Amino acid sequence: AHRPVLSARETEVLIQWFQSQSKEFVAQRLGISLSTVNSHLEHIRIKYAMRGRAAPTKAMLVARAIQDGLIQLDDL
Repeated sequence: AHRPVLSARETEVLIQWFQSQSKEFVAQRLGISLSTVNSHLEHIRIKYAMRGRAAPTKAMLVARAIQDGLIQLDDL
């Protein structure tokens, strides 16, 4: 009930960001702009905040994604 609903693209961007060192790499790998990567991540953060589960840092987003079953530790 507390898990936000992420689009397939938001989930893809999130996982790619967790697996890389930079948003620029994610943009290049997915063939989208850095601005688009940032927009997806901001939308994800807003969705978590609206559920009362703010995740302002990358580490907190990783924790939320694990809690919500979006990723496994092996995915990192």
